[in-house]
Amino acid sequence: MDIELLIKSLILGVVEGLTEFLPISSTGHLILAGDLLDFNDEKAKLFSIVIQVGAILAICWEYRGKIASVLSGLTSDKQAQKFVLNLAVAFIPLASLGLLFGKTIKALLFKPIPVALAFIVGAFVIIWAEKREHKIRVHSVDDLSMLDAFKLGIAQAFALIPGTSRSGSTIIGGLLFGLSRKAATEFSFFLAIPTLVIASFYDLYKHRELLHAESDMASFAVGLVAAFISALFAVKGLLRYISHHDFIIFAWYRIAFGLIVIGTAYGGLVQWTVD
Repeated sequence: MDIELLIKSLILGVVEGLTEFLPISSTGHLILAGDLLDFNDEKAKLFSIVIQVGAILAICWEYRGKIASVLSGLTSDKQAQKFVLNLAVAFIPLASLGLLFGKTIKALLFKPIPVALAFIVGAFVIIWAEKREHKIRVHSVDDLSMLDAFKLGIAQAFALIPGTSRSGSTIIGGLLFGLSRKAATEFSFFLAIPTLVIASFYDLYKHRELLHAESDMASFAVGLVAAFISALFAVKGLLRYISHHDFIIFAWYRIAFGLIVIGTAYGGLVQWTVD
């Protein structure tokens, strides 16, 4: 058993769980952490995608009542049917663009410096969105129309750019489209379920030749469990936070983090991957 690999898996699992549902980009953090840990080969990229399932299980657990209600009402409850249809509609933009451009984006942008720049640009978008006057017309995820869901799906698609943040794009898009903070945040949680589960299993199937059951099972299991536990804390904390605060603090964090990466790269303090 490779103890060093298990420690790296644990660290990356915690990073994934803590950042997946915050508007600070889990993919960006995983790319940067993987670079620092020298865990950034093709198998590491697959690992980073697959452990997202652990974070999703945290959402399923946190909202198990809502999910059970929707599943039990799929054949008879129009509200449940509408909820699932909205998720499907919102999933389409990212799925379509991901299939078309995913390979190119990974080749060009899954590197520390582009991620750092996306951190900073995304921060200014958050600040701009928060400074605008919010006119709330949707207070609950159950009040979303199909058009609302599609627009949120378009917002989520910007997260194909690593460092942008899937949850951040969806949440800020929700604020711009008239959702309350709670509705925008919770819809980003629910939309993550089909988005990340399908992406994880698609990548797992596509790159299955990279995996070796005996050597990889333990590291993937550690990453999944770490992501699940840390995501539970992050989700609960975020819901408490947004009940009294805006998202500006995350913008300042993104700017500081991005500048540190760029500064350490050009100052020669960290040999970030650049090719």
